[in-house]
Amino acid sequence: MFIYLSKKIAIPNNVALHSISWNQDQGYIACGGEDGLLKVLKLESQVFCLGKDKAKGLAAPSSLSMNQSLDGHSGSVQVVRWNDLYQKLTTSDKYGLIIVWMMFKGQWFEEMINNRNKSVVRDMCWNKEGQKICIIYEDGAVIVGSVDGQRIWGRDLKGSNLSNVTWSPDGKLLVFGLTNGEVHIYDNMGVLAKKMEIYCLTNVTGAIHLAGLQWYNGRDGYISPNCPCFAVCYDNGRAQIMRSEGDDEPVLLDTGMNVMCIDWNNTGSILTIAGTQQAEEKDVNIVQFYTPFGEHLRTLKVPGQKLTSCSWEGGGLRIALAVDSFIYFANIRPDYKWGYCTNTVVYAYLKPERVEQCVTFWNWNTNEKYVKYVKCLLCMAAYGDQCCLATKSDESNTQYVLILCNSIGTPMETRYIDIEPLYLAMTSTHVFAASKNAFFVWQYKIPNQLAAMEIGGKKPTGKERMYHIDDTPSGVADAIKDTSKAYILTKDPICCICATDKLLVVGRESGNINRYSLPQVALTNQNKLNCRPYQISVNCNSMRLAIIDIAGILTFFDFSTPKDGSGQDAAGELLNFERKDVWDMKWAEDNSELFAMMEKTRMYIFRNLDPEEPMLSSGYICQFTDLEIKAVLLDEIMKDPEHPEKDCLLEMEIKSLRDSRDLLEKVGIEEAMKFIEENPHPRLWRLLGESALQKQELATAELAFVRCKDYQAIQFIKKLQTMQSEQLRVAEVDTYFRRFDDAEKKYMEMDRRDLAVALRRKLGDWFRVVQLLKSGGGAGDDVQLEEAWNAIGDYYADRQKWLSAVNYYVQGRNQERLAECYYMIEDYVGLETMVSNLPENHKLLTEIAQMFASVGMSQQAVAAYTKCNKIKAAIDACIQLNQWNMAIDLAKVHNVKEIDSLLVKYAQHLLEKNKLLNATELYKKANRFLDAAKLLYKIAEKEATKKCHPMRIRKLFVLCGLLVEKHNEQTRSRMKSGKKDASSALAGLLDDDMSSMSDVRVIENAWRGARAYHFFLLAQRQLHQGYFDASMKTCLHLRDYEDFLNPEDIYSLLALSACANQAFNTCSKAFTKLQSLETLSATQKQAYEELALGIFIKHPPKDVKQRKGECSNCETMIPDW
Repeated sequence: MFIYLSKKIAIPNNVALHSISWNQDQGYIACGGEDGLLKVLKLESQVFCLGKDKAKGLAAPSSLSMNQSLDGHSGSVQVVRWNDLYQKLTTSDKYGLIIVWMMFKGQWFEEMINNRNKSVVRDMCWNKEGQKICIIYEDGAVIVGSVDGQRIWGRDLKGSNLSNVTWSPDGKLLVFGLTNGEVHIYDNMGVLAKKMEIYCLTNVTGAIHLAGLQWYNGRDGYISPNCPCFAVCYDNGRAQIMRSEGDDEPVLLDTGMNVMCIDWNNTGSILTIAGTQQAEEKDVNIVQFYTPFGEHLRTLKVPGQKLTSCSWEGGGLRIALAVDSFIYFANIRPDYKWGYCTNTVVYAYLKPERVEQCVTFWNWNTNEKYVKYVKCLLCMAAYGDQCCLATKSDESNTQYVLILCNSIGTPMETRYIDIEPLYLAMTSTHVFAASKNAFFVWQYKIPNQLAAMEIGGKKPTGKERMYHIDDTPSGVADAIKDTSKAYILTKDPICCICATDKLLVVGRESGNINRYSLPQVALTNQNKLNCRPYQISVNCNSMRLAIIDIAGILTFFDFSTPKDGSGQDAAGELLNFERKDVWDMKWAEDNSELFAMMEKTRMYIFRNLDPEEPMLSSGYICQFTDLEIKAVLLDEIMKDPEHPEKDCLLEMEIKSLRDSRDLLEKVGIEEAMKFIEENPHPRLWRLLGESALQKQELATAELAFVRCKDYQAIQFIKKLQTMQSEQLRVAEVDTYFRRFDDAEKKYMEMDRRDLAVALRRKLGDWFRVVQLLKSGGGAGDDVQLEEAWNAIGDYYADRQKWLSAVNYYVQGRNQERLAECYYMIEDYVGLETMVSNLPENHKLLTEIAQMFASVGMSQQAVAAYTKCNKIKAAIDACIQLNQWNMAIDLAKVHNVKEIDSLLVKYAQHLLEKNKLLNATELYKKANRFLDAAKLLYKIAEKEATKKCHPMRIRKLFVLCGLLVEKHNEQTRSRMKSGKKDASSALAGLLDDDMSSMSDVRVIENAWRGARAYHFFLLAQRQLHQGYFDASMKTCLHLRDYEDFLNPEDIYSLLALSACANQAFNTCSKAFTKLQSLETLSATQKQAYEELALGIFIKHPPKDVKQRKGECSNCETMIPDW
């Protein structure tokens, strides 16, 4: 970042200021001072317009739009606090008077007044939501009130002299600072939670006082997860920044100054500590800027006697400082994380609702945005078509990741490294990442190389090396192999790096710079600067280095090596050039003597260290090539980063280009040519050539294009020189400058409609081609019209406007694309019509059949395949769609023999996947009823083994029996017809092998299994319904089905029903059979024995009642059972 003083406002009558506060949302500035002084100021808001705005996106305008004095205080105003959300101002003076101000019709008026009349207000703080305010008094009184003036609670902290207060971001805690330096934590209802440990005062003696106590509320997000945001600072310069109130490892600072106040910026990324410092026997006002992790960023010296207060602007681009009776404004140029590659601006910003940083790839040319969320983004660099993001790995705290992305954010390659990539540089072939002690070199592969490697089957690996900054590599196997050496601390850390294709330059904090030749990475020179470099850059021929130091001073170091007296190469020299307050610079990509730099709010262009007239701008320079500068207004983008506007990218021409254009327009080609010869550049020669070409001065144009090495333009001029017609040459020139409408008009005036049509064909403007062709007749027009209709159809098809495409394909008689459109809009009737209209064996019929098959329309697919005589494909489609009847009919009609083998293969496939029911359905559809019955028989046996529900097993056997009946009927009908054609596919499907024992078993026993389970279910139903006699008789029949039912189930059910029917003789026989079963265990047999004993002790084994019936043959009376 860079900071500089930009404006100074004097308070009337030299009234000293005590406090200042900047409204974060509306931009109002309130300042309070002696004698009741209270003023509200506002700097005008910038109207961002680039049409006639000479400022070109000037950051931080400084003209006043409001200057109102507020009357109400009689004593010096000591505390000024804004409620940003509710647009209220709360102030307090030395007499304890508190006034709340509100805006009404553009002016500030008193809304509420309160005076406790006992003590002085030392501090006030609104919570994050702006609904509560905490007011503390010097005597220990604490009052928490609401935004509408209601008192929520009050406490009197006896024995505590309070000085500071702040809310926690979630509003659950209040932190009080005492005049003796202690910090106490209370909950939001005023109950003491704990006393906070102060680590920064270790080994400090003497009286100390709190200078600042501020907890960043996280309103605009955090720069990293678990980032320190709670700052405690003392007047002796000691400070600590904590992650929470209980952080036992805070960031410790010793600023070495007498601190007056502190303040966080809007994102919590910068902590400002303001005060005075002893220098040359006098106190100097100093403002120090730190990161939340304690890294010092900048020091700002402020004139005046005493600095009393400071406050950040809401956008983080300015800070206001109250010094004596003046308000100083300092502009900040932030170090955004951004890059530029191929018309794409890559920038990162915070979202309050997300932990990750949002990285946006914005193509300003097409206004397309691609968003990527990255955790712990450290820095980024861009070159050409690629961008490299340096992040911290989620998997390890000691590993970092380099992600190489293209211009739409797609990751191309990644590399894990063991050093923290604080600094990043990039060339067309290398990425350089540096920590404080070492640097990493990665030779990455560009996309076309990656594609070639993937085609060749090679793994795309780049060359990677790591070097310690104190090493002196010679370019031959000097890289660090033990990564632990990269952590060895150096006495002179790295502070910046830059690189070209030939050179790597590393800057160190002492002012030393190391030069390494590329690609071998050999240390060639070490040079000493008189400053600490902050940003360095090498020009396009790698002969000159630009240095911006931490004070914003730009200097140059020349790497050219003139011979000295000893014949040795000199190491270079520091040029006699210096510019102050510089915060950005960019070398021209095509001229080693051209560069652009940003000095405060001005952009200067230098040619060989000579400046041109400056332009007002605050843009960050993206690119400098062809005498044009592209700069992006990141300050404007960051106001609404989700919706960047094209106006945020500036394109500016340098003076020589503007002068050349003016000479060509107002004076003439000869004078312009003289000027360009004195200031040669390919862009100027091209401008001259284009101007001469428009004026038909072909000789001058050819000379200019030769000087700028534009081969295509030279060939175009040679083509023009061969043309006899001047009007035709003028039309060709219009085409060259893309004035296609003018060129067409001239062609038509010459009656050369063919040239106009050819022009529009080259441009792909087929709509205009159709209009031109329809405007006149001629041979070949029908062919060209069909081509145009088809091209227009392609235009709509590419945009998925299929209905529009159909109309044009019909006119162009393009059957292939028409079929595709019908398929996309699901117009299958149209496809059927095409099938009927196409001739037999047309190549399109196969594609249409595949379309029908893909959507399950088997009949239409078969019709298409049949018309092109592809019966095998039709049968395959039927099999794929499970239309086996249709497949068999096809096989029968066309005598296809392979259908049986395909059927077997498909059935086997289903059986391997244990899809028995699917295989059964397949066999049934194919009329192979016996195979289906065998599968069902197997399923029923398996279900019986698993003891599933008897009803399910009975149904399976019934279905099996039905299939057997169909098989028998099929066999009888076949035998009855007496026709057996062994060559037919149908005969193959119905051929039975009755010699198989399993087939015989299934045929004979299918209904037997169904009867067994029918009787088993019937006996149980009769038993439950109370028909004990019928149930027992049914159980007696079950004895014939021991091959299907479990004997234990049969005889236990028989014993139960016989016992219920009082047929104890039959019951006794059932128990005897149970005890003789070999499948029962000893325990089960013992249980049955005990049960039988219990029954037959009470009842003798005789049938109580036994019915007799007459024999149907001999009329003898016999028992029922």
